[in-house]
This record gives sequence, structure tokens and C-alpha cells, in this order.
Amino acid sequence: MARHVSIPAFLVLWETLSRSGAIRAVFFPPFSQVMATLAELAVSGELWGHLSISLLRALSGFALAALAGLPLGFVLGGHSRSLFELLDLPMEILSQLNPFLLFHLVILVMGIGEAPKITMVAWTCLWPIAFGAMSGARGVNPELVRAGRAFGLSGVSILSRIRLPAAGRQIFQGLRLALGQSLFMLVAAEMMGASRGLGFLVLDSQETFQLRKMYAAVLAIAFLGLALDALFGLLSRLLVPLPPGQSANTAGD
Repeated sequence: MARHVSIPAFLVLWETLSRSGAIRAVFFPPFSQVMATLAELAVSGELWGHLSISLLRALSGFALAALAGLPLGFVLGGHSRSLFELLDLPMEILSQLNPFLLFHLVILVMGIGEAPKITMVAWTCLWPIAFGAMSGARGVNPELVRAGRAFGLSGVSILSRIRLPAAGRQIFQGLRLALGQSLFMLVAAEMMGASRGLGFLVLDSQETFQLRKMYAAVLAIAFLGLALDALFGLLSRLLVPLPPGQSANTAGD
């Protein structure tokens, strides 16, 4: 209940403080004016142009990370103990590297363009996806796998009928976390080298002192993140059934 009240209360406080002069409206315009600016950007089409390119970049990097991270996590978590012991520590170390520092190195190698932005999104998303798949694969009941083999199921059938369904919740948790991080990384990347995108819109508005436009772009990023998270949460509930006795509220959103 508290989380449903806190956000409206914050917005009312923002509006009140700005209009009363308690905070300087030139730097913190009222929320209603920011929303009006966001509507103007949407009507003019400027918002959709920046949003579409950001969404394309984020989803491209996310898809590349999923293509690499899911099989990597499943192999390390469910098939090769020796390979897991060999690669677990290096993966932990690589996952802790600051992606903002790596971004400068990627630009040096790849130049300024779409490739470094998508690459950094993919790098950021790779680790939660791989670790989620690894955790899911290690949690599969080996008795189920042995039973499947006893019934003559092939390796592909065991993967599709036993391993993937059993690991589904951990896999989707990793994917959902990575999706949120993809926007976080992308916005930072677009601020460091782009001429289009929501991150560029925030930076350009700040530099030209169009603060209402800047806050509107920030809100657009927040709304996009919430929409993607809600959509992915719905998708996970549709595709991965909850364990017996567990409700949607206790499963986590």
C-alpha cells in the first residue's frame, strides 16, 4: 500500500514546492509543466524519434546478451562441473568491471557509432542473464533428469521438457534484471556519444538550458523502464507457472 501512496505524494510535493517558491522553479519546474512539455514532445513527434532509436539499441544489446548468456549459463550450471569451476571466478571478476570505464575503451576500438553502444548494453546485460541461467540450471532436480533419461527422452527433449521449465523462473529473473540495466547503460552511452536517443535528449536539453524538456526526457526514460518491466513481468507469469502454493504477490514482480 505504501508504495502506491509514496509516488503520488512525491509528485504533489514537487508541484507544491515549485509553485510556492520554496524551490526555484527555473531549476525545478512544476511537475504539471514537465508533463505538458512531455505531451508537446509526443505530439510533435520528437519524443518518438528519440524513443524508438533508444529502444532499438537497448533491445538489440539485450538480444545479443540473451543469445550468448543463456547457453553459457546453462552449460556452466548444468552440464560441466569442471568448466564451471574454471570459469566461475573469471566471470565474477568480469561482471564487476565498471562498464562506464570500459565504454571509453570500446569507443577507442570501435569508434563512435551504433556498435559501441549496442556492445556496452550487451556487456551489461550478459552477466545477470548468464548468472540467472546458471542458477536455474544448478537448481534442476537431478532425479527429474534421470527419470527423463529412463523414459528414453533425448537430450533435446530433456532440455525442453525438464531443464528449461524447472529453471524458468530464475532465467526470467535474470532476463528481467538485464532488461532494466540495458536502459541504464544505454542512456549513459547516449550521453557520451550520440546525436539521437533519450540520453542525448537529456544531455542536449541540459546544455541548452531547456530544463522542462530535460525533465520531460527523464520522465520518458522512467516511463519506458516501468512499461518494459511490467510487460516482461506479465510475460514471465504467462510463460512460467508459479510453483504450487506460491502466489503472484510472493513471487516478486
